[in-house]
Amino acid sequence: MKRLPLITPHPPRLSKLAEGLARIEEAGIYSNNGPVLRAFEASATEQLFGGKGACLAVANATLGLMIALRDAVSDGPAGRFALMPALTFAATAQAAWWAGLTPLVCDIDADNWSAAANEEEELLERHGAQIAAIVPYATFGYGIDLDRYRWLSNRYGVAVVVDAAASLGTTDAAGLGFGAGAPFPVVFSMHATKPFATQEGGLIHCADPDRIERLRAMANFGFTAPRTATLPGLNAKLPEAMALVAQARLEDFDAVSRHREQLARSYRSAVAGRYVTQARRPGQQALGFFPLLLPSERTHERDAIIARLGEEGIGAGKYFSPHLGEQPWIRSIGHIEQTPVADMVGGRLLSLPLSDTMTPDDVHHVVATLDRVVARRSRPIAVSAPPVAETMIIGGGPAGTAMLTAASRHGLLPELSRGLVIVERDGAIGGGQLGRYAITSDSTAQTFLSAIENNPDGAIASLVDHPAALAVARHRASLGVPLAEVGPLLRAVGERLHAGVTAQGGTVLTNTEALGARRKDGLWHVRLRDGATHNDSERVARNLVIATGGHQPLDRLVTQEVAGVPLMEIAGNRLLQSDSVLARGGFEMVADLLSQKRSPLVAVIGGSTSALTTVALLLRERPALPFGAGGITLLHRRPLRPFYHSVDAAHAEGFTDFGPSDICPVSGFVYRLAGFRLEARELVLRMLGIDGRTPEPRVALHRVAGDEDAAARDILAGADLVIAALGYRPRALPLEDADGRPLSIAAHSGAPMVDDACRVRDAAGAPVPGLYGIGLAAGFVPHGRLGGESSFVGQANGLWLWQNDVGMMIVDQLLAGRTRAAA
Repeated sequence: MKRLPLITPHPPRLSKLAEGLARIEEAGIYSNNGPVLRAFEASATEQLFGGKGACLAVANATLGLMIALRDAVSDGPAGRFALMPALTFAATAQAAWWAGLTPLVCDIDADNWSAAANEEEELLERHGAQIAAIVPYATFGYGIDLDRYRWLSNRYGVAVVVDAAASLGTTDAAGLGFGAGAPFPVVFSMHATKPFATQEGGLIHCADPDRIERLRAMANFGFTAPRTATLPGLNAKLPEAMALVAQARLEDFDAVSRHREQLARSYRSAVAGRYVTQARRPGQQALGFFPLLLPSERTHERDAIIARLGEEGIGAGKYFSPHLGEQPWIRSIGHIEQTPVADMVGGRLLSLPLSDTMTPDDVHHVVATLDRVVARRSRPIAVSAPPVAETMIIGGGPAGTAMLTAASRHGLLPELSRGLVIVERDGAIGGGQLGRYAITSDSTAQTFLSAIENNPDGAIASLVDHPAALAVARHRASLGVPLAEVGPLLRAVGERLHAGVTAQGGTVLTNTEALGARRKDGLWHVRLRDGATHNDSERVARNLVIATGGHQPLDRLVTQEVAGVPLMEIAGNRLLQSDSVLARGGFEMVADLLSQKRSPLVAVIGGSTSALTTVALLLRERPALPFGAGGITLLHRRPLRPFYHSVDAAHAEGFTDFGPSDICPVSGFVYRLAGFRLEARELVLRMLGIDGRTPEPRVALHRVAGDEDAAARDILAGADLVIAALGYRPRALPLEDADGRPLSIAAHSGAPMVDDACRVRDAAGAPVPGLYGIGLAAGFVPHGRLGGESSFVGQANGLWLWQNDVGMMIVDQLLAGRTRAAA
């Protein structure tokens, strides 16, 4: 039986290049842009790109991407985004990070599997100047539209560097090589596994010869004069021996490309109508293997299908699965958008062999074997239902993992993990949606770091030296931490918690959505959906913890009244919610909406931290909005109170607007729960003129007096933009009783979801057996030994609370319940 490996490297043989190697030895030039390399670059420019522009050969494509990206953003600030699609090789994100950029990962097009155009443009609109570069990927050699990227570059003032690693050999209908004449660098790979196979190497093409020469200097330590670095640089030079191999490949590449194209046509013909393949464009597509999508109902068997093909002598793989957004390190340093198409495509991709030594008959054999393997259903195996879990946590974001962190801080994570199931919609636990916000936290850097410092779990404690922890630590003296930098730390902690839970027999189900839960026979029967296969299943647990976070529901705006008038009626299409303003790109959205106003007027409704944070964002972001005196009005019902660490500290600043009921009996803090902290506190102190502070002239305060407050109505009617910061409601998890009837809980009527023990309350206020809640909008209010002022009205949220007393309150009840059950 002829074996057909997935990848068969077939570069020119060095043993047949003895004459050329001898000339290199005779010349004594082995590197440093020698004559063989220069000759290859000239030949490649002529043969592959129709003589347009120029080429630079480098040691490998990853180094090529690194210097091209570094050059593209050399005049801008570090730490900005590099926008790239999810379905690409890890090197795309790695190169961006090494160039000082943060990967911003977007979804893909369902047909061509490259970056989705609408996603790219939406992110460019949202993030604006925060995006320094677009790094489109020519997926599997697909000839993406470079004219469109030229337009995007001009439209948004953003650099473009194309990752075309697998695309040497891709041509247009006229036979011109992909990237020919592009005004930005297009980076190709010449690795042994690529269609243009050498042993190792990369090629950068660009229409601008000056750009190529600058990159050449960067690839040679940044030297533009003898031994003098004037540019950022590294050593990315291609040795003469590898240039010789590349020249030999160039000489027979037309024949190699025609043969591989013939094999690709054979594949497309053989699989037509039975498997989804990548969209086609006029011309020739370089392919290192042949990718297709398995039928969706067989996705969960992909590994078994690959194994069965291997038993038949046929190599197969699953490039690129996991995609960028699913890889732990990239998640820890990047910003991952929602990627449902990439999740689906990545979950179904199957790569089949396509090599220089194969024949069309081999292709038909591969496809016939695949058909037989896919048609053969897995042998039914009697699988018992999963055992009843002790606890299931729905939601692995900051709140759900905070409970695990609380357990780890008390050495109880191993005990809690036994019989634990965590369900998370995202590809990893820990980060949630925090990273999508463009604001600073209302918690200090020390709050975030306290979860890992001196943690009894060594794996978590060792994170103190993690880059994400060091980034947060830099803000110890600041008013909060940018949430974009908090997200990577929480994801890193989540990764360690994931490992710790599974090591003790627990289960972490990522890319899984909880559809609902039914209370039956004293147990929770939870319906789950696998995000990759869309298969539904059921898991049973004794206890359920809802940690699904909060949101600002649109239907709340429909019924909301301010000063006795329906908010939608008075604000109309001028109304936004604070959550969209505080998200990345929110300020740019506001700036665009107000761009025609010479002295805009904005009304912010609410007295919460999100309201004050919204005001602070509008004041400090750049470029500044042209607010005049009173350009922003904050409409609030309750007095605005600053937090103080002690009565003495408050009195030292002349603040006396508090009484005994406003002081926490445990900590002595003034307005421990109701008081604003950090950035919001500073703004409140200014607006109240505390300790001689000068009020911010661009902000006016208006305390809404009731339904007859005509002045409040006038402010709303005259505002160019109205921003509602009315708090958050818990995300609903549909609950049913044993007969399938909806189980009504207190949160449905707007009341707090949980009681003083974090137990979810039913509509009558009684705790629902075995059901707990934690996180944003749960409605928990600290009490007793947890402290807090008796005058406080509302709910208390905060990562520190969740990772300490609140989290342990639930953990203690769960473990005590186990003890009772065992007894």
